[in-house]
Amino acid sequence: MQIRVVQIWGFLITVLGWIFVACTMAMEGWKICAIGGMGGSSVIKVAWYWSNLWRACVTDSTNISNCYDYPVLWSVEGYIQIVRGLLMAALSFGILGFVLGLIGMECTVIGGKDRSKYRKIYASGWCHIISGLLSTCGYAVYAYYVSLEYFNLNFDGLKYDLGTPLFLGWVGSALHMTGGFFYVWSIKVEMTRINSTSLSLNHIRATVCHASCHVGNIIDKGYTLGVPRSAELHSFRIKQVDQLSYCVL
Repeated sequence: MQIRVVQIWGFLITVLGWIFVACTMAMEGWKICAIGGMGGSSVIKVAWYWSNLWRACVTDSTNISNCYDYPVLWSVEGYIQIVRGLLMAALSFGILGFVLGLIGMECTVIGGKDRSKYRKIYASGWCHIISGLLSTCGYAVYAYYVSLEYFNLNFDGLKYDLGTPLFLGWVGSALHMTGGFFYVWSIKVEMTRINSTSLSLNHIRATVCHASCHVGNIIDKGYTLGVPRSAELHSFRIKQVDQLSYCVL
């Protein structure tokens, strides 16, 4: 598969994953608790308690909601602050990955030479992977504390269920990491080829330097044994010394 096609798919997947994660930040119903009971042969719900990262609300059967907004920084449960921080960091890494990806993609005309573009797309891939991991951890922390209260037999308060935004966020995180792996995989073959070429050139240069030093030693031995050194040999020796100095540097 062509590098360009893989990178385009990676870009589309990461965009979709980032949008999912960003939407969950504003969605309602991260945790939900329905209050009600049996009414004849059906279940009647009289109230729904739900909350997200920014407020807690109660909605009655007439669809009227009363909400309490959390303070931005203080007087809020610690794990909510942790989740906020993880998701904001994930979105920031995602934006950085988008910038590097647009510069480094093969189908764009900015970003410099191929080697420089490969480095940018490689860094972009890891930014998206880190972003997906951070958001996954954020949703996991929230789900852990909700489940901890739900399964605690000694807890007397409302027991909440996990809401839709958590599952949507996990899907978005998986898409984000998948797109990042697409970026990294797209340049793996090319980076391997470039590194192999560099090693081959270094080997050739080392071989030439070794041969130059060997010829220079032969000339020195001939001069030491009394063999006259001509002007041509002297000039050749100077060239070999210059090449040796270049190799050492």
